[in-house]
Amino acid sequence: MKEIEVVAAVIQENDKILCMQKGETKYAYTSFNYEFPGGKVDPSETLEIALKREIMEELSMHITIESKLLTHHHTYPDFKIIIHFFLCRTTDKQPTLSEHINFQWLQKNELSDLEWAAADIPAVQILADLP
Repeated sequence: MKEIEVVAAVIQENDKILCMQKGETKYAYTSFNYEFPGGKVDPSETLEIALKREIMEELSMHITIESKLLTHHHTYPDFKIIIHFFLCRTTDKQPTLSEHINFQWLQKNELSDLEWAAADIPAVQILADLP
């Protein structure tokens, strides 16, 4: 089974967190779910460089990486994913929707109201417990 290493940004602005909704994908179980934005790590990249590159490519946003939140291993029916979540900040409030169909800025206590990609749920749960 294919294993993919990815990075994801938990982007905060004031007291809200950026939540991105995927469109239709090749797998029904990943389509239309919310996720923290990010993408694949290229072999020559550090996790931080990959994250900044992915956020600029996908959202046209500048981020500052503050700290690592979590690394999570998740197995989907067709592939495995190692996902590194980072807490980030931005002053850009309007992401460009090039790979997503919608976005929302939500408070931590509102995150569980969304339908999240399965691999992102552990990060959502940790964020709900943070002050």
